[in-house]
Amino acid sequence: MSKLTVAVICGGPSSEHEVSCVSGGGVLKGLDRKSFDPILIGITKAGKWVVLDENYPLSIINKAMPTIEDNGSSVELSQGGLIVDGTFVHIDCIFSILHGEFGEDGKIQQLFEDANIPYVGSGVKASADAMDKAHAKELFAAAGLKVAPGIVVKQGDVLPSAESLSYPVFVKPSSGGSSRGTHKVKTEEKLLAAIEDAFLYDDKVLIENAINGREIECAVLERDGTSYASVVGEIVVNPQFEFYDFEAKYLDDATTVKIPAAISEEDAQAIQIAAMQAFDAIGCAGLARCDFFYTDHNEIIINEINTLPGFTGTSVYPKLWQATGVSYTDLITALIDSAISKTE
Repeated sequence: MSKLTVAVICGGPSSEHEVSCVSGGGVLKGLDRKSFDPILIGITKAGKWVVLDENYPLSIINKAMPTIEDNGSSVELSQGGLIVDGTFVHIDCIFSILHGEFGEDGKIQQLFEDANIPYVGSGVKASADAMDKAHAKELFAAAGLKVAPGIVVKQGDVLPSAESLSYPVFVKPSSGGSSRGTHKVKTEEKLLAAIEDAFLYDDKVLIENAINGREIECAVLERDGTSYASVVGEIVVNPQFEFYDFEAKYLDDATTVKIPAAISEEDAQAIQIAAMQAFDAIGCAGLARCDFFYTDHNEIIINEINTLPGFTGTSVYPKLWQATGVSYTDLITALIDSAISKTE
């Protein structure tokens, strides 16, 4: 059987450019070379598509995050493939690991649809719905899932009164990821600055009551049209960090992932069921990571769903599946096979 050509795409114009680069490097290393031939495509912060050598540095070195630089090459999407420096290259599947704007909001998915190329992950509408945290919360609530109380503020709106909020609160861009622009606010005096910073990332900001609970995560994988949930894990953040922010996630050895989470089997199963319900409520495909709060009263509150979670070998999503019995390479293969099967 001949090998399939898979385009691994990373970088992009969003604030999560560097994180995407690290994830792209992980996918490239984990790809089963007996079944797939990769072509590495990078998108610069300015939006330029370039072809990269497989040895292009895509890892964190001395806490320095990688970026995609313009090397003068050219890449364009075409029907059934890519035009690379003027030459057509047939692509059997695209594994885009672009995080944030353009990568997770349905925009690049629409380009893949227009080019008739199978791709890993959720479709246009599901990606857009999941990217908008405020809208996703509405869909979760409609599906019967418990969500944190909160309000939405848009550019130009009158700011909420102190009486309408119960501090501490979390302020975060409605569309964004990796906790960019997210703040834990304990007093009214610091609310405005947090909102203004969040507006740098989106024109819609979500203000939610802080939930006093443990952070539990569950990975969902779709294979042959059926969704499966991984074992659940707990994110334990070093006390020096207020919450699971960008630095805690990527730049410092500040978190521990306990897999499986030390909760009852009954509650773990309830979280797995809730994760698959959230996956279906959004209409996801392929993969997603669902983040929950688990309170002292055993309440299960969904925080958000991520349709393109971090995908390095040490990211939470692959770790959860490894603990469930699916290796990193097998996980990548399953996602590619699932994407291709939908078009056959």
